[in-house]
Amino acid sequence: MSFGLTNAPAAFTDLMNRVCRPMLDRSVIVFIDDILIYSKNEGDHACHVGEVLDILRNEKLYAKFSKCAFWLREVQFLGHVVNPDGIMVDPAKVETVMKWSPPKSPTEVRSFLGLAGYYQRFIQDFSRIATPLTKLSKKEVKYEWGPNQEQAFSILKEKLTQAPVLALPDGNDDFVVYADA
Repeated sequence: MSFGLTNAPAAFTDLMNRVCRPMLDRSVIVFIDDILIYSKNEGDHACHVGEVLDILRNEKLYAKFSKCAFWLREVQFLGHVVNPDGIMVDPAKVETVMKWSPPKSPTEVRSFLGLAGYYQRFIQDFSRIATPLTKLSKKEVKYEWGPNQEQAFSILKEKLTQAPVLALPDGNDDFVVYADA
């Protein structure tokens, strides 16, 4: 399928999701033409890689070996860095945030909120902090950049540049979950 066609990426993603369905969210993530295989240990990983390669072979789908990377301890994927310690914001995105100038229009506010919102899981109380910017991004609201917006912008930038590493809790201990709704 030619990737010049408008719907080619969506059609290919749908195909890959159907083909990899038995392993999705168990040991495989598919995004367009990227297949990320993850495991808790090397033995499981060998099995998972073998399963994916078998599925691809059975479906007559081929991966270009030069575009494959195996046995990585760390991977950059969709703006995140994933390693045994957990998931963190990609340092390249942190650099982008650090250089971001205060928005001069509702469109620029929406652009910043789009980036910040993508990483909101790393920012406690994201919705509350972003409220002054969210209000300013609406078309029916007159654009007036004031101290509340400046503070929200600065706090979000600071929190994004100092985002924590997200890790799974130890399943042997009790833990409490808080939701930012």
